[in-house]
Amino acid sequence: MRGLFFKIFIILWIAQSLIFVISTALIVRHHFESPDILFDTINTGLRNNARDAVAAYEQGGCAAFTKFGAALGQTVALTDAAGANLCWPQGMTRPTHLEAGAPQPPDRRNDHPDHPYGMQIGEQYVWVVPFNSAGGHRYIFLLSRPHHPWKPSLFHDLERFSSPQLPVAIVIGGLTTFVLVLLITRPVVQLRRAARSLSTGKLSTRVKLGKAAGIFFAGDEIEALMHDFNHMAERLEQLVAAQKLLLRDVSHELRSPLARLSVGLELAREDAGTVMVAHLDRIERETERLNQLIGQLLTLSSMEALERQKHFRKLSLNQLIEKMVPDAEFEARQRECTIGFTAEAECAVEGNEELLYRAVENVVRNAIRYTASGTAVEIALRPITLRGVAMAEIAVSDRGPGIPEGQLEAIFRPFYRVDDARSPDTGGFGVGLAIAERAVRLHGGELVAENRPDGGATLRLRIAAVKE
Repeated sequence: MRGLFFKIFIILWIAQSLIFVISTALIVRHHFESPDILFDTINTGLRNNARDAVAAYEQGGCAAFTKFGAALGQTVALTDAAGANLCWPQGMTRPTHLEAGAPQPPDRRNDHPDHPYGMQIGEQYVWVVPFNSAGGHRYIFLLSRPHHPWKPSLFHDLERFSSPQLPVAIVIGGLTTFVLVLLITRPVVQLRRAARSLSTGKLSTRVKLGKAAGIFFAGDEIEALMHDFNHMAERLEQLVAAQKLLLRDVSHELRSPLARLSVGLELAREDAGTVMVAHLDRIERETERLNQLIGQLLTLSSMEALERQKHFRKLSLNQLIEKMVPDAEFEARQRECTIGFTAEAECAVEGNEELLYRAVENVVRNAIRYTASGTAVEIALRPITLRGVAMAEIAVSDRGPGIPEGQLEAIFRPFYRVDDARSPDTGGFGVGLAIAERAVRLHGGELVAENRPDGGATLRLRIAAVKE
């Protein structure tokens, strides 16, 4: 299998090699021109100056020579072949090797006697140019310039080095990095999106590998990760579907024996004496509880099979809650508590009235079940803005023991109970909140739980609102 690490290493190595070759070529071209070109340019310029200076001297003497030097803007001098002064300006230092009997400087004049050469004399730099005139006379032309020592500067060297090779290196490196990031991160982004979609309950989510990416990542770790993700999603979908099918089938199959049990119970009442009545009442209560559980399971199973409703209609949450409150108050009196409902404004949503009614009712009944005796269950309806979207929020608060912080999300799972002992004092099977959460989610909303600072818990149903 071709490893991803090996591919990235090869690509980076090739990119760095290209950058090095191009940068080196630019550096050599920019900073190290051919020495022959440089010296030929200097020699040609100096010999042209020497030719014009000697011509001026032979035509007009030192006066014409001095005038030529002034026009040139340089300090110039002229001697004969033996070094005797012909035209020498005042203040110009004479090179010692031009004196009679002085040793010649270690330069190339012995091999190339007509080549110009230069030397530093004090604060001046003197160029010496031997020259043969058209008349056959040999002269030595001297040109003196002030010597300014070059002081190396880090910033100056950096500036010369960085232009233009540094911008080229940055562009090449940027393009290489962009291509690498594009090739590597796109599949990762697809995996991330698929994971988010899977976490929302869309078990049919799969990762698709494009043709270009498929060629590049064929056989490596990223392709293997995509295949593993798709296999995991497919397996999850099969397991969840099998679980839902089993739950639905078992619930349906239990309905028939329960119905026969109810008929047998009524027949037993006719023949039972007073002693058996209490036992039969107990059997009837437990049968009814079991029947309620099966009904909730069938409801949950049918809701899990639903997708978002296509034919929602506009309805008022204010009217829906007002319709539900009387039934809730009847149940609250059994627990010696009360129901309070307040609405800040009229809130309308697009939805299914039966599903929303059942969701709100289950949350309120859960609050009634856990609130302390003599307290009130508070229902508050208000418009809010969440993540830039206008929503209607129904907050149901109780005065119960609250919910452990680590279980605020777990309470919406089917059959989950905060009290591990599943005490019959609180009743319920742990299915009502799962039904409410699924109903709210089908409407594109959310159901969240939080603890109240002064005791108790608050469950908030949030659904996208529409204008009245």
